[in-house]
Amino acid sequence: MPVSCTICKRRNAVFMRSYSGEKLCARCFCLSIENKVRATIAKYDMLHFDDRIAIGVSGGKDSMALLSILAKLEKSFPKAKLTAITVDEGIRGYRDEALKIAEKGCRELGVEHVAVSFKELFGYKLEELIERLRAKETVSEGLTPCAYCGVLRRRALNSTARNCGATKLVTAHNLDDETQTILLNILHGDPLRITRATPILSPAHPQFVCRIKPFCEVLEKETTFYAYLKEIDFQSIPCPYSSEALRNDIRTMLNRMEEKHPGLKYTVYHSAEKLRCSIKNVPKAEKLKNCRLCNEPTMNETCQPCRMLQTLNI
Repeated sequence: MPVSCTICKRRNAVFMRSYSGEKLCARCFCLSIENKVRATIAKYDMLHFDDRIAIGVSGGKDSMALLSILAKLEKSFPKAKLTAITVDEGIRGYRDEALKIAEKGCRELGVEHVAVSFKELFGYKLEELIERLRAKETVSEGLTPCAYCGVLRRRALNSTARNCGATKLVTAHNLDDETQTILLNILHGDPLRITRATPILSPAHPQFVCRIKPFCEVLEKETTFYAYLKEIDFQSIPCPYSSEALRNDIRTMLNRMEEKHPGLKYTVYHSAEKLRCSIKNVPKAEKLKNCRLCNEPTMNETCQPCRMLQTLNI
């Protein structure tokens, strides 16, 4: 038997939020996601009317959904500028489809699109790096393909956003991503990193672009359903290397816990917010220097991307 939407009371509900008890029709659900993004931007003072915004667009559900929302918001701010950046890591049979989806989505939304690759930035595709990684058996030391990809992707996004003149770099990390990162930092024995994994990360060095996460309080399943209802095309194939990461195990555990205890992901997220206010022992901006090899900001003589590449004799 159809159930009425608890918001408008007129249309049939198509989605139930277990953690709040809301039953939402398609229209009210989509509006709730867009309103939550607006509220998050306002809550953390993420954007200003004249920002030049760069958004990382992988072609997946989260980034394509957020691109659509930001493109809609940008129309109300004529002095703002939105540019999409897609990083091609060089994964055969995976990233090619995502690039096409990102290009098509940007074209339909009238958003400038910039594509960069690991090959042009670092001299090697990810698959070539993985071949070297496995030949050196460095995986046993904890340096998995995902570890390399994550560090190099962050460098690629920041340097490209900076070259585009962006004042803000948007990433589509959702609530699931944030809670997984919180637990990862604890399991890796580095809880102080929680203080740096914030919804808005102000630059500690002039070469860093301020990073923001407007989806940080939206569940992954809700971004997926939003993309489905809005008929947004996105790549549904998972990365072939994702199963090798500890993050994948944490994702499975959190999903099972959320199923039994709705709202648990929000509890973890808000607990980390409280911790950030209490932890004072965080690295200061003045400690940053320039890497002796690539001149990018780093806490050490050599930055993490350069150190990782050096382990592969690159």
